[in-house]
Amino acid sequence: MNQEIALTLLVVLLTLVAFVREWAPPDVLAITVLCLLVALGLIGMGDMSVVFRNEAPLTIAALFVIGGALEKSGAVDQIGRLLQRKVNGGVRSSIFAFTVVATFFSAWMNNTAIVAILMPVVLGFARSKDIPASKLLIPLSYSSILGGCCTLIGTSTNLLVNGTLKDMGLEPMSMFALAPIGIPLAIAGIAYMVAFGPKLLPSRSSITGSLEIDHRTTPLHHLLIGEGSALVGKRLLDTQLGSREAGIHVLEIRRRGTRLMVPLSEVTVERNDRFLVALHRRKGGAAKAEQLFSEIGAQELSVVDGIVSELVVPGESSIVGRTLAASDFRQRYNCVVLAVHRNGLNITSRMAEISIERGDTLLVITAVNNLPDLKATRDFVLTDAPEAERAEEPSPVLPRWPILLSWGVLAGVVLTVTLTDMIHRMNPSVPSIPIHYAGMVGALVLLWSKILSPREAYGSVDWQVLLMLYGLLGLGMAMQTTGTAEWLAKNMVALAESFVSADMLPYALLWIIFLLTLTLTEVLSNNATAVMMVPIVVRLAGELGVDSRPFIMGVTVAASCAFALPMGYQTHMMVYGPGGYRFSDYLRMGIPLNVICLLVACPIIPMVWPF
Repeated sequence: MNQEIALTLLVVLLTLVAFVREWAPPDVLAITVLCLLVALGLIGMGDMSVVFRNEAPLTIAALFVIGGALEKSGAVDQIGRLLQRKVNGGVRSSIFAFTVVATFFSAWMNNTAIVAILMPVVLGFARSKDIPASKLLIPLSYSSILGGCCTLIGTSTNLLVNGTLKDMGLEPMSMFALAPIGIPLAIAGIAYMVAFGPKLLPSRSSITGSLEIDHRTTPLHHLLIGEGSALVGKRLLDTQLGSREAGIHVLEIRRRGTRLMVPLSEVTVERNDRFLVALHRRKGGAAKAEQLFSEIGAQELSVVDGIVSELVVPGESSIVGRTLAASDFRQRYNCVVLAVHRNGLNITSRMAEISIERGDTLLVITAVNNLPDLKATRDFVLTDAPEAERAEEPSPVLPRWPILLSWGVLAGVVLTVTLTDMIHRMNPSVPSIPIHYAGMVGALVLLWSKILSPREAYGSVDWQVLLMLYGLLGLGMAMQTTGTAEWLAKNMVALAESFVSADMLPYALLWIIFLLTLTLTEVLSNNATAVMMVPIVVRLAGELGVDSRPFIMGVTVAASCAFALPMGYQTHMMVYGPGGYRFSDYLRMGIPLNVICLLVACPIIPMVWPF
C-alpha cells in the first residue's frame, strides 16, 4: 500500500463516517469530498472538470422534469384514487394493490415523488377503511424501491452506474438490462409483503391518532378587534388570545391590510387588528367561540375550513437544521404546530426551541385552502391531498391531454433509446441515441407544450441529488487513478482463495460483493455505495479473469436494496412519522426482505450474465 492508496482509503473512511453521522447535508458532504480529493492531489486540478462531463446527472435532471409533468398532470394521483374507490378494504388486498401501482410507476419515475403522491391517497384510504396506516406505508416505500430496480431510469443509482461504465470505457446498460433481475425481485418482494406484512407490520396509528385528536377538521375564525376591546394596547401573549392552554391558536394577524411577520411574543394588540384563530384542543375542551369573542370585544367576520394535518420534513427542506422560531414557521407557512413526531416520540412542549431534523413529522393546524401553497413550497410531504377530502366534494376532473402527452413523452424517450440501441447493435451505421439526449428533448417538448413552466421545471429537479452525484463521482475516479480499487480487489481475491475453490471463486465473490454492497447501502447513500463499489468489482473481475458484468449488476441492484433501517432510503423516512413506526419495525420487516433479495438475485445473475 502506497501513500496515495492510504490517503484514498482515509477519505473513504471519513466519507462513511460523515454520511452515517450526518455531519452536513449529503450534497455538501459530496462536494466537500471532491474538493478534498483535489486538495490532497488524489485527483488532478484538470481532471476535476471530467467529473462534470458525466452524463448521469444531466439524464437525471431531464427525468426529474418529465416526472414533474406526470406529477402535475395528476397521472399517478388519479390511478391512486381509483384504487381508493375500488379496493375492498382487506389488508392483504390493499397491500397488493398499492404495492403493484407503486412498483410500476417507480420503474419510470423518481420513487420519492411516487411516495409523495401516493402517501395522501394511502392515508385517506386507511382512514376510510379503518385500516391502520402502518400496515400500508412501509410496503409503499419498499415497493417504490423494488420498482426502481427494473429499468435503467428507475433510480439515480442505475444511471450513475451506467455513466461510470461509460467513463471506464465499458459497455453501458440498455434500458431494460436490469429487468431480468429486477422483475423477479419485485415479484418476490410483493409476494413477501402481501403474505407476511399483515403479521409483521404493527397496528399503530399516526401522530394524529397517538395524540388522540378527536376531530381532524376545525373551523378557523376571522376576527376584528373593536375599538372598545379590552385587548387593545396589551401584549398578545398576556391576553386570552395568547392562551394555548385554552386551545386558542393564532395563525395570522393582519394590520392595515398587511400581514404581521413578527413573532407573537412581539405583538401588541391594536384597534382594527384582524386575527385568524383556531379553537382546538385534544379530546375537546377548547374555548367556546361565541363566549370568547364576546369577552374580548371581537367581531367574527367569517369562518373558513381548517384541518389538523401532518407534514413530513424531507431532507431537502429549507427548515432542516433550524428551529420553528428561527424559520418564522407560523408567519411563513400559515400553520400552527401542535406537536413534533421524531423517532417514535411525540414532542408537545418547547417545540419552538428544537432543531428540525430530516424525517420529522409536524402536526399542524392550517386552512384547507392553504394545502396547495404548502405543497408548492416543496419543504414538506403532505399527508392530506391539496384538495379537501370530503365526501360532498368529488375529486376534481383534470384535463386528459396533459396526462396523455406526459406519458407519451416518457414512452417516446424509452422507445427511442431502446429501439435505436437495438438497431445500432444490428447495424452499427445507425447511431444509438443516448438517454441524456432523449431525456432532454422530452423535457423540452413538455416545456414548449406549456405543461410545465420553466420555473416549475426547475422546481421539479432535486438539485441536492445532482450535486451529490457530481461530488461522489470524484471519489470513484480517485479509487481508479490511485490504484485503490485494484489494491482492494487483489486483497479480496487473495482472502477468498483461501476458503473457496478456483471454480467456485467467482460465484462466492458475487455473494460476498452483493452482501457487502447491501450492508453499506443501509448506512450510506446508495449512490455513494455504488460509486465506490463499481471500480472495485471491475478490478476484481480482472484479477479473476472473468466478465465484470455479473458483479456490476450485483452492485447496481444491491445498492438499492436498503430495507432494514429507516435511514437507508429517503422514502422510509417519509413514511416513518405518518405510519407511527419505530426503528424495530423496519428491522422486523426489512431484514427478511434483504435476505430474499440476496437469495433471489445471486442465483439469477450468473444465469443471465455468465462469468
